[in-house]
Amino acid sequence: MRQIRLPLLLALSIAGGIWIGATFAEPKGSQNDLRAALYKLQEIMTYINRDYVDSVDTNELVEFGITKMLEKLDPHSSYIPAKDASLVQSQLEGEFDGIGVEFGIIRDTIYVVAPLTGGPSEALGIQTGDQIISVDGKTVAGIGITNRDVFDYLRGPSGSKVAVEIKRKNAPSLIKYSITRAKIPQYSINATYMVDKEIGYIKVTRFAATTYDEFRKSIADLQAKGMKKLIVDLQGNPGGYMGAAIYMVDELLGGRDLIVSQVGKVSQYNSKAYASKPGMFEEGSVIILINEGSASASEIMAGAIQDNDRGLIVGRRSFGKGLVQMPIDLSDGAELRLTIARYFTPSGRSIQKPYDSDYEAYETDLNNRYEKGEFFSADSIQFNDSLKYKTKKGRTVYGGGGIMPDYFVPLDTTMNSAYVNKLFSTDASREYLLDYVSKNKSKFSKVSVEDYYKTFKVSDAMLMDLADFGKKNKVEFDAKDFATSKEYLRILIKAHLGRQLYDDSAFYKVINDINEVYQQAVKLFGEADKINL
Repeated sequence: MRQIRLPLLLALSIAGGIWIGATFAEPKGSQNDLRAALYKLQEIMTYINRDYVDSVDTNELVEFGITKMLEKLDPHSSYIPAKDASLVQSQLEGEFDGIGVEFGIIRDTIYVVAPLTGGPSEALGIQTGDQIISVDGKTVAGIGITNRDVFDYLRGPSGSKVAVEIKRKNAPSLIKYSITRAKIPQYSINATYMVDKEIGYIKVTRFAATTYDEFRKSIADLQAKGMKKLIVDLQGNPGGYMGAAIYMVDELLGGRDLIVSQVGKVSQYNSKAYASKPGMFEEGSVIILINEGSASASEIMAGAIQDNDRGLIVGRRSFGKGLVQMPIDLSDGAELRLTIARYFTPSGRSIQKPYDSDYEAYETDLNNRYEKGEFFSADSIQFNDSLKYKTKKGRTVYGGGGIMPDYFVPLDTTMNSAYVNKLFSTDASREYLLDYVSKNKSKFSKVSVEDYYKTFKVSDAMLMDLADFGKKNKVEFDAKDFATSKEYLRILIKAHLGRQLYDDSAFYKVINDINEVYQQAVKLFGEADKINL
């Protein structure tokens, strides 16, 4: 897509190993050093707690110290406080307990963007555009509510109840609901569809606990529709569980090809993963889409396909994360994600980009790539000849900073503009979409996703309505930018409407019409076939 995503990555990977065993495996001298360091820290905290001139929150100090300490290790070892740990983990578990709504906060009020299919809110009749005014008798509108607050209010154990009051357009008074929370599935494959009679498309947004099962189902669905060629879209996918990526690659690789290896200081973290069973799609052509937002498990998958000459990698250079984290539960409910190994692609390359104590430079690396022109020209990317490796069939690939695609596609920003970015970064677009859906949803009840994609047109009147919502949100109309981005704006509105009227597949089917990487990939299966011969 044309919008640049610069994710701040908490890279996640497969849980494994016994932390206590690793600690006791340290040499005796190291243990003595550790005891001395811990004693020094205890001394300092004791003096601060007892003698410091002002009262202090010692727990807050310790958590600050932990965060700064981990920054001395590497960019991806991280600490998650207890209050955030369960929420962060639920994003990878494939389901969570809640009321089953997609929400947004507009003008300090919680809006229902959509009730989730099969969830308790949908069953009770909660609708798109409903405003949640109170939760369990407490007013939640106009109090400066945050996304974190919404999770705290609405999530809870399956089977528990929560009382909400909802303001609905044209309803004379607030509507009261008692919602019984339930397990709500989260999907990490957001789109599966046939591009044409032979090409199947799968969009993977993260590698979670359920991703592999979702991937198998997607392949089976596409094969039933005649798929002979496959596009796996990993653009903007920040990674997740290493195990999910390994199993997914195994469905595409034949024989006993190496998928990935990892090496740590402690031998129990050394391992190699190979293709080990008959895969669902070992023969057909494969193209993997990546960009600067593809990281971690995404790079494991792309690297395995590239190094084994199984398919074509299309897009732009990936993020460059080659470190493996182990999640460790702490006694107070917090979580430590500690880097315990480096991983290597089948050719032996590490794709971890350089890092040192300058964390700001590491975190702004993608901005620096953009400024240097790397997103627009492959010639601006410099490779270190000492990090040159060979694929299974002798093609040259490089380590030291992400996966370089086999076919580079420059970022196209010609249709974008500051005005469009403001419309979609403020409440303007969200309010407009909610308003349009609440007024028109019934018109689409008998329209299929395919018919919507082929026939629905965003009118000039709809564009001007969005501009009016922009003015209400202090986004002044810019005639020049509007003219530049008019057709782009039509696609954006149609894609986001498709998501609210149908699902994510509708969004990606529409938005891919202006995704330059996707558009090139569809034309490159001849090249993919040559690699896989």
